[in-house]
Amino acid sequence: HHYAKSATQRAKTDRLDARMLSSYGRRYQPAAEPAPCEKGERLQSLARHRDHLVEIRAGLKRHLSEAFDEDVITETERLIADFDTRIDALESRIARAIREAEDTARDYELMVSVPGVATITALSLLAHMPELGRRSPKSIAALAGLAPLDNESGKTKRRSKISGGRPRVRRALYMAALGAIRANDRFRTFYTALAARSGSKKLAIVAVARKLLVTLNAIIRDKTAFA
Repeated sequence: HHYAKSATQRAKTDRLDARMLSSYGRRYQPAAEPAPCEKGERLQSLARHRDHLVEIRAGLKRHLSEAFDEDVITETERLIADFDTRIDALESRIARAIREAEDTARDYELMVSVPGVATITALSLLAHMPELGRRSPKSIAALAGLAPLDNESGKTKRRSKISGGRPRVRRALYMAALGAIRANDRFRTFYTALAARSGSKKLAIVAVARKLLVTLNAIIRDKTAFA
């Protein structure tokens, strides 16, 4: 869409779209995406459904914190308990889907060998980032939206910021980074040094999340557990 706008192409027909896609492909030679597979698509569907249920449960918890009527409180607590049960059951189905595929089961075991990467983080990455292990460190960070982008104009130099990418993957890695900082001396030292140098704890946590993703990309590529 933006490529067409840059070429001052405003009209839109199927024929013009095909011509623009062909032009884009010849100019930029984008890398081919992995071919979809039935088990991978099922895992993605289950993971998206889990995320949706978790989002609804979070909304119910916010509603509960503001409720004052006893009937409303009781009903909301009953709904939250029901969603807890549904989410637990769905996570069991996701774990079973992972075990049924040999490659996925092996990648899962490799992922959880990394400090801070628990079951939910591994499930999220397996479902939402099938490129893991197949891309360069810079490319995989960009896909997740964890690659810092320069922001300079003339003599003005602003702090680089992350942008774009896959929000669900980024959220999972951010939480995993907090766990890695607590659980592992290597990640803790990296975080402490960067937080002191930059003056921003949040920036340092994002950097740990990026380091975690690059580490996971390497262990999946090399099929070697974290050491």
